[in-house]
Amino acid sequence: MAIKKLDVVTQVCPFPLIEAKAALAEMASGDELVIEFDCTQATEAIPQWAAEEGHAITDYQQIGDASVEYHRSKSLTQH
Repeated sequence: MAIKKLDVVTQVCPFPLIEAKAALAEMASGDELVIEFDCTQATEAIPQWAAEEGHAITDYQQIGDASVEYHRSKSLTQH
């Protein structure tokens, strides 16, 4: 299992979600994507998209006042 870190702090929506989709498309099943962002809309959009796609959010951390970090595992059923 590989871990990829994606730092999209300072990017406004929808760019954190677009970057997350692109990163996951290049990853193997079971790999983990760590996304750090500070866009408030992404706080809802990223977990919603992950659930729709069948990806599990394995960890969530609030970092400071505005920054958030999600750990997500790519679904084993995704190709």
